[in-house]
Order: sequence, then C-alpha cells, then structure tokens
Amino acid sequence: MQELMVDYISSLDGFGSADGWPGLWGMGGPEYLAWLGEVSTQPYDVLLGATTYRMFADFADSGVDFLDDLTARQKLVFSRTLQAPLRWANSTLVAHDAVTAVRELKQSSTVPLHTIGSPSLCGSLLRAGLVDRYRVVVFPVVNGATGHDRIYDGWPDVRLELVQSRTLDGRLQLFEFIPTVLDGPPEAS
Repeated sequence: MQELMVDYISSLDGFGSADGWPGLWGMGGPEYLAWLGEVSTQPYDVLLGATTYRMFADFADSGVDFLDDLTARQKLVFSRTLQAPLRWANSTLVAHDAVTAVRELKQSSTVPLHTIGSPSLCGSLLRAGLVDRYRVVVFPVVNGATGHDRIYDGWPDVRLELVQSRTLDGRLQLFEFIPTVLDGPPEAS
C-alpha cells in the first residue's frame, strides 16, 4: 500500500497565502530551495483539488519555470466542476468521490501520493483516515489582515505525532507528523 503525504506551506496563523505578499512570503532561501530540490528527486504522484489545480495551471500557462518538476509529474485532479481534458500536462480529472478514488489509489499506485494545497480535499482524506503523513513548512509571519486560503477550516480535530523537524534558512520550520483523527478533544487524565 502506498503512503499519502499531505504537504503545506503556511503562515504561523494557518494561511496558505496572503494578498500583496510575494510567493513564499519572500522568504524562500537557499536551504529551503535545496530541500525542495531533494523532495523533487523522489517519485510520487500529486493529488490536487480544483482551486489549487487552477492556480498552478495558470502559473504553468504563464511559463514559470519553478513548475517544471510539478508539470512533469502525474497529477490527479479531484473536481466535479472542471471538464476533461485538463490543459496542464500530465493532469487527469477524477470526477467521482475523492475518498473512494484515493483509497483505491493507495492500493494500486506504484509510487507514493502527495497533496499540494487543496485544504478541502485534504480535510476529506484526513477524516477518512487515508493520510499517513502530514508535512508543513511554517513561515514566520502572521497574516491576520491579508491572509487567505485558511488551511484548517473545516478539518477534523487531529493529534499529530512529530517524526521530524528542521529549521531551514534560520527561520522556516519544517515539521513532519503522523496524524491521528480524533472524535473530539481527548479526555483529561
């Protein structure tokens, strides 16, 4: 069975981006970019929701070169609103239930699966118990006034067991966890 990794970048207050801020909040330094390079050498297929797909496909259409690795990967896009064929290379539309499809993919895929962004999709996969790892890089900013794409809204309660942490460029915090979905707050002991 293949592993599913949920990947995020986030402000400290849980936003995936912010109006007026540059990409990576202007803080993507050499250690972070080298780590991204290491990750890009690993085999995996990408799972995306429609909103995240549209954003990346628009970037790809405008010729941004930082997407070369992602463009080359197999991408499965979960949407009931998009129409096939999808315009971004190596993208396949999955118009039926994401939980069922990902459960089957974990059994049949020959490579691990990773999400990028797609908070609604990730929340659904977490609730279904399909997420094996959760990895987030936290950028040292608070976007209370300008933030959007709140990551955790609508997610279940989740306990996270830390399996790796690392500081990149002296300011970015990378955390990797094993998630356990909770039915509610843990009982006091």
